[in-house]
Amino acid sequence: MYSKKIVFAAMLIIVFFSCKEKKTNVDIKTTEILDTSSTEQWLKFVGNTNSSHIVLISGDEEYRSEEALPQLAKILSEKHGFNCTVLFAQKPDKPGVVNPKYLKNIPGLQHLQTADLMVIFTRFRELPDDQMKEINNYLKSGRPVIGMRTSTHAFSFPMSDTASVWHHYSHNYDGPIKEWKGGFGRLVLGERWVSHHGHHRHQSTLGIINKNAKSHPITRGINNGDIWGASDVYEVRLPLLGDSQPIILGQVMNRKGEFDENDRFFGMRPTDNEIAEFNNKGIKANDPMMPIAWIKTYQIPGGNEGKVFTTTLGASVDLLSEGVRRLLVNGTYWSLDMEIPKVADVSLIGKYEPSQYENRKKEYWTHSNLTLSNLK
Repeated sequence: MYSKKIVFAAMLIIVFFSCKEKKTNVDIKTTEILDTSSTEQWLKFVGNTNSSHIVLISGDEEYRSEEALPQLAKILSEKHGFNCTVLFAQKPDKPGVVNPKYLKNIPGLQHLQTADLMVIFTRFRELPDDQMKEINNYLKSGRPVIGMRTSTHAFSFPMSDTASVWHHYSHNYDGPIKEWKGGFGRLVLGERWVSHHGHHRHQSTLGIINKNAKSHPITRGINNGDIWGASDVYEVRLPLLGDSQPIILGQVMNRKGEFDENDRFFGMRPTDNEIAEFNNKGIKANDPMMPIAWIKTYQIPGGNEGKVFTTTLGASVDLLSEGVRRLLVNGTYWSLDMEIPKVADVSLIGKYEPSQYENRKKEYWTHSNLTLSNLK
């Protein structure tokens, strides 16, 4: 017979190793949670299995592209059968959590390898080499591009960053590669960032079809006044670069009601009917009107020629306008060389309550914990 002391000691040893084993199991589970390979880092919306593949790239700190592009992708997939992949800015150590304030990571750009169309809505991104190579390879292939709002200033690589070879993509590039003066925005989309032409948050945008584009298929189902955006008109330099053709002009409209900083439209409404004479800088706001949607061809050095549809509209609140949604859907069909519907179905999918646009502080994105599951 064993003594009571020996039995008690044996029991202690068993309990010790049992607890140690349980701790090890917890550690393994924690490691599995932190394994980013199984974390959802982009969204897929499946249309018809044999249809075109559209990659939509969000990544701006102000106009809520992370809200706008999933809604656009839903419309394109559910109403028109396209297969869509939507990408988002994220910190590498917090995969699956949207953080547009982090400029150096948009996972999933390898999906461009199988894309038939790239839709880009980024602002001042400074992406790593492997991600920029995916974008550069796509553009070299000459496949079509749709640029939205801040994509005119999509990238920003400081010249002091000697480790990067992508300075020429920057919105303010004025270096030795003359073809890239003005960066991605100027060379590919037709214009870089210039300024706010309408009074930001105080004057809205009403779409007027350019007289030379009334028969263009992109305008199908669209009448003057159908397109409205609470985001103001961007200034562009006239005439637009190269073979650019203005499709929609932006009529600057004064706000009729009071400014409301808590309203998603800041007090502006589609029913505002006073055409602005001047903007807040004393410049004539509608003489001439600025193009807010145009088409052109592009060709980066060493690449094939492709086609572009650019619009300086696109804030998430702009997609509440049926005319804006139809413009984007029509532009998609045109970009893919497909017949544009007479009146495209652009009904909103699910509950869509976009946030007002504003450049929010880093702390907002850190604490909001906006996961991709919130954007499905």
